[in-house]
Amino acid sequence: MARIAGVDLPSRKAIEYALPDIYGIGLTTARQILAKIGVDPHKKVKDIDENELSLIRQEIEENYRVEGMLRAEVTANIKRLIEINSYRGLRHKLGLPVHGQRTKTNARTRKGPKKGSGVVKKKKA
Repeated sequence: MARIAGVDLPSRKAIEYALPDIYGIGLTTARQILAKIGVDPHKKVKDIDENELSLIRQEIEENYRVEGMLRAEVTANIKRLIEINSYRGLRHKLGLPVHGQRTKTNARTRKGPKKGSGVVKKKKA
C-alpha cells in the first residue's frame, strides 16, 4: 500500500483515481501530476514501483498544498471572515449557506434537520 502525504492510497485503484483521496488533489490535478512525471495514469497503485512513487511524492510536496497545511489554511480563512464580520463570515457563524443559495426550501445540509412547529397536545386527565 502506497503512502503519500500521510494518506494510504487504495492498492486496487488506478493511480489517477487514487490520488484524489488526498485532501487538496482532485482528478484534474492528479492527471496533471501524472502527466508531468510521465507515469501511466491507468497503472494500479500496487504496480507502481518505488521510484515512480517517490517522484509523485516529491512533485506533491514541492508544488501543492495538501492535507494538514491546506485544512489549516482553509480554517484560518474562515476564522478571518468571521473576525472581520463580513457577510460570508456571518453565514459561516450561523451555519447557513454561504454562496447565495435559497434557504426557504432546501439548505438542509447546512441547517440540519427540520424542527417541529412547537404544538404540544394536552394530556387527558
